[in-house]
Amino acid sequence: MTSRNLVRLFMSTLLIGGITTGIVGFIVRWSEFKPTFVDFDLIEVLSILFWLVGVGLIFSIISQMGFFAYLTIHRFGLGIFKALWAPVQVVLIAFVLFDLVYFRYQAFGEGTSVLPYVIVAVFILAVGLVVANRKARQTNKAAFIPALFFMTVVTVVEWVPALRVNEEGWLYLMLFPLLVCNAYQLLILHKLNESSELRRQEIQKKPSKS
Repeated sequence: MTSRNLVRLFMSTLLIGGITTGIVGFIVRWSEFKPTFVDFDLIEVLSILFWLVGVGLIFSIISQMGFFAYLTIHRFGLGIFKALWAPVQVVLIAFVLFDLVYFRYQAFGEGTSVLPYVIVAVFILAVGLVVANRKARQTNKAAFIPALFFMTVVTVVEWVPALRVNEEGWLYLMLFPLLVCNAYQLLILHKLNESSELRRQEIQKKPSKS
């Protein structure tokens, strides 16, 4: 990927993370922010919006760190496990989703229904399946499992700071921007790579000045 496209990916993901968190923040924390809107305190509303966008930029950076870490892990996985890398990823997906339900319920949900914990895991899996299917259609079938792994396992790992706090507002405030940023990076990567390759070919075709 060219440095130009790398910067483009970084900046566009930052923007998406900020906007998504701004929107999601007002929705999931509406009960907290409602009095400000009722009073129509424009300065306060804008300050909250700027704060949410700032938090979204942090979430976006976490997402990008996870994305590039996964690209590295994926290369190592292919090199070490070769053809077994796909089954290994499937096992890890199942393991992480099970742990997401089991350990959260053990830590925070004892004496309550396990259903809300299952729903969250199923939701992440469902989003992952949709995005992975889209990725496979855009590229090739072999991209499905790696894409699903990234959208589930890596998203859950990135989500750990909010999981440790286990405050509902923060859980969803972080989860949705991570999913959106991760999906965006995954679905645009091959387009940026193709653009970078075309750019390289154009440069190579230009006659050198002697």
